[in-house]
Amino acid sequence: MAFVELSGEQMRQLINAEQAYAAFREAEAARERHRGGMAWKQVKGREYLYRKVGGKWTSLGLRRPETELTYERFIAGRAEAKDRLAHIDGTVRAMAVVNRAMGLGRVPLTAARVLRRLDRRSLLGEAISVVGTNALFAYERMAAGHFDSADVATNDIDLLLDARERLGLVAKDVQEEGLRTILAGADATFQPLAAGSFRAVNAAGFMVDLIMPIGRAASPHARPGRLGSDPADMTAAEIEGLAWLQNCPQVDQTAIDERGFPLRIVSPDPRAFALHKLWLAERHDRDPLKRRRDRQQAFAVADVLRRHLPHLPLDDRALTALPAALRAGTASLLESPRGNGGAGRPGEW
Repeated sequence: MAFVELSGEQMRQLINAEQAYAAFREAEAARERHRGGMAWKQVKGREYLYRKVGGKWTSLGLRRPETELTYERFIAGRAEAKDRLAHIDGTVRAMAVVNRAMGLGRVPLTAARVLRRLDRRSLLGEAISVVGTNALFAYERMAAGHFDSADVATNDIDLLLDARERLGLVAKDVQEEGLRTILAGADATFQPLAAGSFRAVNAAGFMVDLIMPIGRAASPHARPGRLGSDPADMTAAEIEGLAWLQNCPQVDQTAIDERGFPLRIVSPDPRAFALHKLWLAERHDRDPLKRRRDRQQAFAVADVLRRHLPHLPLDDRALTALPAALRAGTASLLESPRGNGGAGRPGEW
């Protein structure tokens, strides 16, 4: 895999785009804090302030100077958040045109829309992370360059589900909807292959696979391998070796999709990714074509680590926590030869 460094102009544009996206996320969070409504209601001849969230009204107390100030701040804050979000959304849209023209658009559009939906539901980086080929978009951003487009081309995305105890903290509305409903919000044509399947496919043939480590569902504290409470919701396939990726540190990067719009990608540490890919490439029970691609990706990421991310050495003592089976590939990776160098609602990109 070739790796091409970003030019000075590309780096400046990418930094500006990331800063605009960070401001957009802050504005979006402010809007969320002001979601719902607030109103005065008469109860037995007395006036109370009520807050509406998720269709439920809750009393904030009797009308007095303190509650009047709360009401005024909420109304003013909601208007300010709405205006700020609309302004920053316009900035991001304008920058997207430049991002695309400068060749910064990388992530497949469908994958980007899926990840944004997961991010808005506070699932990305908590219950779900990105593994497989799409993780390379996070690593190339860390190294300020691009892998060859042909080498990162993919028609699917692998989502690693963390079914440990903290998945029980997933919001109630997310549990009611489940992953299949979230995917349908990104593309209405997404459908699981069957009830309870680990895979969903859209009309264009793009696949979303939900996967998890073997044995996690057997834990007495773990939830079943799905986000939704409905047994028909997508259920993760248990795959050997994924616990290594789930337990290692994560990297959180901003990437740019094919249309020039930003998104978050949360993936395993690139060193664990490279070692895991090499481990997969040496498994004789794996499809030969996949083994070849696994090996290419393992050595490509190792080369990028060595040349562009020296602060993340493959022989770092911190990696001794990884199993010996995974660390066995460290020497091979260290000795590898070097490679070559339309407007809608705010945020609905």
